[in-house]
Amino acid sequence: MDLGIRGRTAIVCASSQGLGKACAQALAEAGVSLTINGRNRTLLDQTAEDIRRTTGVTVTPVAADVSTAEGQAALLAACPAPDILINNNGGPPFSDFRELDRQALLTGVTMNMVTPIELIQKVIDGMAAREFGRIVNITSISVKMPLAGLDLSSGARAGLTAFVAGIARTVAARNVTINSLLPGSFNTQRLRGGFAARSKKTGKPESEMVAQAIAEIPARRFGTPAEFGQMCAFLCSVHASYMTGQNILLDGGAYPAAF
Repeated sequence: MDLGIRGRTAIVCASSQGLGKACAQALAEAGVSLTINGRNRTLLDQTAEDIRRTTGVTVTPVAADVSTAEGQAALLAACPAPDILINNNGGPPFSDFRELDRQALLTGVTMNMVTPIELIQKVIDGMAAREFGRIVNITSISVKMPLAGLDLSSGARAGLTAFVAGIARTVAARNVTINSLLPGSFNTQRLRGGFAARSKKTGKPESEMVAQAIAEIPARRFGTPAEFGQMCAFLCSVHASYMTGQNILLDGGAYPAAF
């Protein structure tokens, strides 16, 4: 399917690896020029080269912390008028909510709520003026199905979800959409690292925990980053212009509800 976005430009945050990289790759395959982002310069440059080699599009890597004013300024200096914005960022680690002090709370909310809102503020009027814009926020299944230990991440991402719900309706008539993707368990380094950390903490074999996690997913597997990226690219396409303010689960059926 031709997504109708060849020649467009995109900023994809936290895209040197994992789901962010998969989104960048899928957009590049659709002919979108990219500004990608990460904090590890070596990994980021390698990702940029991989995407250039496989797709032929222009890829500009910006090594920066997207949660800082300086990082956001660097992204927008590289791509001042993006047609597409993919908001993505790491989340707070597993922790007992009792152990979260005020600074930890503020840092978590900044990473997963404030930062994407700030970037939306900076790009949305330009998108509306050009009458094309696609904003996709990568949140989490925990917005709908909160998990103990990820309370800060769940709360911050849920706050972002509510915040942008009204905004999405104000720009829909200008062909600007805002949607969110809610990933469940995807086969990424972050997921594998979580299993390794819990195995070390509990003494249980990592393979046993992986098998248990897969058994709890109706699809009986983890998602692949590539299929996540393709869904993201579709939301950025001309074919998704009538979809806005939506929160789309990609979880293999893990969330057990009809609505």
